[in-house]
Amino acid sequence: MIELREVTKEYELGATKVEALKAVSLKIERGEFTAIVGPSGSGKTTLLNIAGLLDRATSGEVLLDGVPVEGLSQRERAGIRGGKIGFIFQGFNLVPVFDVYENVELSLVLAKAEGGRVEWKDRITRSISEVGLSELAKHKPAELSGGQRQRVAIARALVKRPEIILADEPTANLDSKTAFSIIELMSALNQAERTTFVFSTHDDRVLKYARRVLRIEDGEIAE
Repeated sequence: MIELREVTKEYELGATKVEALKAVSLKIERGEFTAIVGPSGSGKTTLLNIAGLLDRATSGEVLLDGVPVEGLSQRERAGIRGGKIGFIFQGFNLVPVFDVYENVELSLVLAKAEGGRVEWKDRITRSISEVGLSELAKHKPAELSGGQRQRVAIARALVKRPEIILADEPTANLDSKTAFSIIELMSALNQAERTTFVFSTHDDRVLKYARRVLRIEDGEIAE
């Protein structure tokens, strides 16, 4: 489904060159529930950003469904992200002036999904229900707990029915009980919908839910 071949990513910080990823090769198959673990600064976020077409590799090759994507334009990459990939960010990235329903709906607007707001209603309502927030659909982010806001972020990713969801430290800002409930929710959705989940974490407590663990250290994968 997603394959990285000898992918390297370099950043320049003034006169210093930093290698965030070093010749990383890996393959994510459809339906996986995979954790990428490692300390802060190890390259987890960079790896997810490249796999999700948010960033470009310095060298190496990225393939989606067997097709190389490095030569695609920004517009073409955005089109693929809109249709195939959902994202769950560490900081939630919700629009504070939008309520739960509107934040989830925004995903369809940005993806330029078929239909319009009337046609989208059932999809949005279903996604909000799947994460257990139906009664809070009209609440704004400031009225929600951290766990509830992360559930909104999951619903926003799910509403497009993407083939793969990439989650960057989805439990980082949550207490232990809420973190476990979020991972359990993601795992249940993975099994029910066969959606591929790849999530980064530095929390060893949630690893028992992963069916595959990739450990990254200093920009290199040690599976």
